[in-house]
Amino acid sequence: MIKRSIATSFALALCIALAACSKKEEAPEPKAAAAKPAAGAAVVKVGVASPLTGPQAHIGNDIKNGVQLAVEDLNAQGVVVGGNKIELVLVSEDDEANPTKATTVAQKLADAKVIGVVGHFNSGASIPASKIYSDAGIPQISPSSTNPKYTQQGFKTTFRVVAHDDQQGPTLARFAVEKLGAKNIAVIDDSTAYGQGLADAFEKTAASLGANIVAREHTTDKDTDFTAILTKIKGAKPDLIMFGGIDPQAGPMAKQMASLGIPAKLIGGDGMQTPNFVKLAGDAAEGQMASMPGLPKEKMPGGQKFMEKYKAKFGKDVELFAPMGYDAVFVFVDAMKRAGSPDPAKYLPEVGKTRIDGVIGPIEFDDKGDLKNGPITVYVVKGGAWAPLETVIPGGGDKVAAAAPEKKAADGGSK
Repeated sequence: MIKRSIATSFALALCIALAACSKKEEAPEPKAAAAKPAAGAAVVKVGVASPLTGPQAHIGNDIKNGVQLAVEDLNAQGVVVGGNKIELVLVSEDDEANPTKATTVAQKLADAKVIGVVGHFNSGASIPASKIYSDAGIPQISPSSTNPKYTQQGFKTTFRVVAHDDQQGPTLARFAVEKLGAKNIAVIDDSTAYGQGLADAFEKTAASLGANIVAREHTTDKDTDFTAILTKIKGAKPDLIMFGGIDPQAGPMAKQMASLGIPAKLIGGDGMQTPNFVKLAGDAAEGQMASMPGLPKEKMPGGQKFMEKYKAKFGKDVELFAPMGYDAVFVFVDAMKRAGSPDPAKYLPEVGKTRIDGVIGPIEFDDKGDLKNGPITVYVVKGGAWAPLETVIPGGGDKVAAAAPEKKAADGGSK
């Protein structure tokens, strides 16, 4: 359990701060070159697994970049474990956002004797890969997988540094019903572990709050034509459409909603809250909303400095989960230092006892490996960019900031 002093300080810090997956494929970036170990330093391999090719590559490479920055920063600082200097070396693998490929990648990383893995991005990849890491005794920290099942399998090796869907879905639903005043809601998911899990959690809470679920539809994480589904939904006259999925589907969906004359707003989870969604949706992005686990990047305790460093290094802005990937490496190193060994068999028990202040804020895990008191922020596209509306800490009843749009936002009309 988190110390009350930490929780209180965190909530106070938040209050102060907040008062003031198109089909375009990105070319895979080359694997990070192994840094030349410092003289006398032992090489310690850190694995990272995410989609580096395909429609979700922009998010996967963002995670890898965050991990790479952490490795470089730690090596520059000098890491001593058990009295011995170590040199971290990044080993990155492309899981293509594919559950089957994810298990192959997981086995490759286990065979490479990595001491820990940051990944995967997708819940559908993290869940099947987690058994391989568990069997190998390798700690796995996902910077982004939000399906609750990931940490509910009884493995001692699974951790995450974001809130999960049993927290994000209800938070999004409460925002939709209580703040936007949505009464008739259609729900669509992409049939993945992430999208379906988030949509299920949203639907359950929205219905419990009195909303009428007028339609429940399913697509896939490969489709980009939603005309048939949206035409069917249009007849049900929703005032809000919730989508559980990633931006390559959410962007075209928003665009097709506009072309079909559907006045309802679109709302989704973290897979939609990307600059790529705005790019893909074009003018139809304006006014759409999505949640994202964590504080707004500029409000994270180390967010501003991290964003500046990231842009200086990679020549572009942070996409989504790079800060979480960065912090995950520091969790590994902190646990190794306390255990006095980089051997996963020796330092794994220390990972669950983590209590550090990261870029994203305080990091501490519960007995399942989930982040304690992980905040969730709801955003709206305004002026062609995502702007934060409200940040909450699920379960704590701590509403950190509230600047909800007018209720008429969910009533359509502007689109």
